[in-house]
Amino acid sequence: SIGGRTEIMKVFITRRIPQEGMKILSQAGVCKVSLWDSDEPVPRAELLKGVEGAHGLLCLLSDKIDTEVLEAAGPNLKVISTLSVGFDHMAMDEIKKRGVRVGYTPDVLTDATAELTVALLLATARRLPEGVVEVKNGGWSTWKPLWLCGYGLSGSTVGVIGLGRIGMAIARRLKPFGVKRLLYSGRTAKSYAAEVEGEYVPLDTLVSESDFVVVSCALTPETQGLCNKDFFSKMKNTAVFINTSRGAVVNQEDLYQALSSGQIACAGLDVTTPEPLPTDHPLLTLKNCVVLPHIGSATYSTRGIMAELSANNLLAGLQGTDMPSELKF
Repeated sequence: SIGGRTEIMKVFITRRIPQEGMKILSQAGVCKVSLWDSDEPVPRAELLKGVEGAHGLLCLLSDKIDTEVLEAAGPNLKVISTLSVGFDHMAMDEIKKRGVRVGYTPDVLTDATAELTVALLLATARRLPEGVVEVKNGGWSTWKPLWLCGYGLSGSTVGVIGLGRIGMAIARRLKPFGVKRLLYSGRTAKSYAAEVEGEYVPLDTLVSESDFVVVSCALTPETQGLCNKDFFSKMKNTAVFINTSRGAVVNQEDLYQALSSGQIACAGLDVTTPEPLPTDHPLLTLKNCVVLPHIGSATYSTRGIMAELSANNLLAGLQGTDMPSELKF
């Protein structure tokens, strides 16, 4: 402090965030906020300029926080707070090396993301988007016994890849639909899986026995491209594939082949590579592929709470106090 006055710390926010978060930062009086005042992502050059000398950075999952960004920020940087539960957009080793603390937003988005996953699964399996189009374009003529038939959850086997917070929340919601078996795979068996009568099985078993395969794992070097040709070839022809984790877990060329050849029945994706997916992407030509624009956590209240949490994480990092949600790595 200079003359008993605490130095005001500099914070850079990479995008407009919900007001709940901005309010907390402006009322705290400990930092001077500079904001990329747009709903569109900050251009790389502006990001590098914005972080210069910053003590804190509040970022989104669309911002690549790599060595270049950390070096541009310089030695003042104490904390990075991300408005997400995923952290695959950040160079964690480099961040750790510099002793920078990281805040993230788990738990608060679990329910919203699980709800969206169930909605996407049902919409995909029961062909809702196709049905809406048929009504609008005059394809609806009369009631037909097999028209727009899909697949139901009752009596089915559901496989969840990655039974973490969100995976478990999805399983809890799907179970009451009359799911017969709930399989899961991941690095370790989870004691809490007992609540949904989850069976811990090898990935191959899950893929070949499930009627619905739901991906809710983190993106890591191990899971990158996990869902590839080999993976889809083991799935049932009547199986439904759902991904609400990260796009890079899926090899999209292989998924396209599996869907267009009838190797699997249909797919629902809330995440792609890249995001946004180009409008001329082959997957968007398929009737049996439902793609959503990464809206897993998109409810008004969830996004507001995420903004609050990321603001409080940032403040704690600036002041050297306990963070509500610190990423330990």
